[in-house]
Amino acid sequence: MSQEVLSLKNATIYQDKNPVLIDVNIEVKNGEFIYLIGRTGSGKSSFLKTLYADLSLTDGQGSVVNYDLATLKEKDIPYLRRKLGVVFQDFKLLPDRSVKENLLFVLKATGWAEKAEMDLKIEEVLDKVGMKGFANKMPHQLSGGEQQRVGIARALLNDPELILADEPTGNLDPQTSVEVM
Repeated sequence: MSQEVLSLKNATIYQDKNPVLIDVNIEVKNGEFIYLIGRTGSGKSSFLKTLYADLSLTDGQGSVVNYDLATLKEKDIPYLRRKLGVVFQDFKLLPDRSVKENLLFVLKATGWAEKAEMDLKIEEVLDKVGMKGFANKMPHQLSGGEQQRVGIARALLNDPELILADEPTGNLDPQTSVEVM
C-alpha cells in the first residue's frame, strides 16, 4: 500500500482573506503524478502555496509529507520544505550567482557540508535536466527554458518526497517538456 504524501479534507484556500478554492478534497499517494488544470486566476498557485506553507491553512484539514498544515508552526516550515521540491513559476534564481552557486546555496541551507558530495549532487541533477555544461553560467546568460530547467534541478537536490510545480514546463519546448516530465 502506497504512503500518502498529500491530503486535504474540506479545505478552503484563501488569498488575502478571500476564499479562492472552497471544499477542496484531495489525496495523493507516493508515486502518483497529478496535474492541476484551470484558468488563470482560478487558484492553482494559491493551492500550491498552501501546500508549502506560504499561505496558511485555516479552514479544513491538510497534511503534506506528514506535516499537519492546520497546526504547522512557523519554526517547522523549513523542515516541511526540506521534504518538498518546489518549482516556481518565475524560477526564483539568485541573479548574482552562477547556476552551480544557486544550487550550492540550497544544499548548504539544507545542511549539506561535504564539498565533494555537493559537487556530485549538483552534477547529477544538472545532468537529469540536460544542463550539465551550464554550471558556471549566470542566470541572465540562460534562456527562459534553461532557467526553468535549473529551477527543476534545484527542486530535485534533496530527493524530495513530493514535488510541487507551478507550470514547470511553461517555458520549455514540447520535446524538452516530455523529457522533463
